[in-house]
Amino acid sequence: MADPRVLHVITDPRARGAQRLARDLHRELLRRGQPSELAALHPHPDAAPDASVPVLGPSRHHPATLRALRRAAARADVVVAHGSSTLQACALGLFAARTPFVYVNIGDPRHWTADPLRRLRVGALLHRAAAVAAISPHAADVLRTRFRLPARRLRTLPNARPADRFPPAADRAAKTAARAELGLPADAPLIAWVGALSPEKRPDLALAAHALLPESAGVHLALAGEGPLRPALAPGPRTHLLGPLADPAPLYRAADLLLLTSDSEGVPGVLIEAALSGLPAVATDVGWVSDVVRPGEGGLLVPPGDPAALAAALRTLLAADRTPYAAAARSHALAHFDLAAVTTAWQHLLREVARTGPRP
Repeated sequence: MADPRVLHVITDPRARGAQRLARDLHRELLRRGQPSELAALHPHPDAAPDASVPVLGPSRHHPATLRALRRAAARADVVVAHGSSTLQACALGLFAARTPFVYVNIGDPRHWTADPLRRLRVGALLHRAAAVAAISPHAADVLRTRFRLPARRLRTLPNARPADRFPPAADRAAKTAARAELGLPADAPLIAWVGALSPEKRPDLALAAHALLPESAGVHLALAGEGPLRPALAPGPRTHLLGPLADPAPLYRAADLLLLTSDSEGVPGVLIEAALSGLPAVATDVGWVSDVVRPGEGGLLVPPGDPAALAAALRTLLAADRTPYAAAARSHALAHFDLAAVTTAWQHLLREVARTGPRP
């Protein structure tokens, strides 16, 4: 059969997390000549205007949103629901529809279904999907056991990024140029932190760990992102709050290390982007972070919620020869998380779902 027409559904038009994977996959499918559309359930005040991403309604589960979703899905052969907010919308809006949907599980379901009632509700919604794509084999195991999903409806399709969008800094001059572009110091050691300034991402831990580094080392910390914790953050003298970056690649080229401090993650795209950029990472060992950061090779992992452990790991890598870490991180990311190979696996799943149709 011909390649199926695909509708990607994201929560809102921001370019973060599940939305970023959806955008990249949509663009790659179009580049390969496959019909693909992208739509957001509702607007968001922090999202830049983007005519290429139509908004379906006023809120994620508003009746008008669900009706618009159903109309958009009628033009497609398969719908792909990216992220937890889209699961309920597609399960409700596409109930008894002719178009099947695939749900993409991005985060750690153990974290967002800790409550038993929520677990039951999410499980019922997951069973409405024609297939569920997990971004790690470990996540697939959790989905299978926690929600009793049949193995035949589970697929492991890694989080991914286009490698050509995240080239490493070619030399010191390129790193200096990237720092100048962002208004960062040319010569000081620099740690990058990229993410939403939200409670689960723990930007406060990044500031606390940075404050524990010796002043004599002159290490700077650059945080890129926006979110509800921004007013509560108290940056130190060598801390730079860059706000949201449309393209984080220059920050990866500018930095010496990436820091991830989250309490909960799936397989973070930011770690993949940094690894493709040849940037070693210090990260909390949550979710399936270890799929990307192999301890002692592409970086170091520490327990969550421990600024002293984060600071110790940062000191270790700042004092080390980071060239082997950078090479290992990039090699691993190219082998497992490059968008080209992941998109091919997605095309196989989309054809299969389109051929078999919606779940009864």
